Amino acid sequence: MTEALRVGLDTNVVLSALVFPQGSVVALRRAWQSSLCRPLVSRATVAELARALSYPKFKLGADERRELLADYLPYCATIRMPARPPKTPPCRDPHDVPFLQIAVVGKAAYVIAGDRDLLALGTRFSCPIVSPGEWLRGHASTE
Repeated sequence: MTEALRVGLDTNVVLSALVFPQGSVVALRRAWQSSLCRPLVSRATVAELARALSYPKFKLGADERRELLADYLPYCATIRMPARPPKTPPCRDPHDVPFLQIAVVGKAAYVIAGDRDLLALGTRFSCPIVSPGEWLRGHASTE
């Protein structure tokens, strides 16, 4: 059995996969559930996800937020940031830096992002930064 690809997923991608079950990114959710990929998380990225799930626009109660986190976190590998986090390329949005750091420390094969600031780094990073559609076309069935 091959080991699941270690991937960094930005918050936008995880939210789309969890909150919009009929959306185009739902195949990514199936990919982590079937061990095709293993999302990497850190304290900072999980805190960001929990905060985003609380946005009023999603209209999610506390139980619904816990259920969505329970459908994601058990599939993830937790990355502990070293006291001196790794250097990453300059990024316009400082909130994106933790996703780059988990990719470096966790030796990610890909960063899958919907965020334009991350996607702009493209191939200038230690691993490819691709959109969900790009990754799914190469790695998963979208059916």
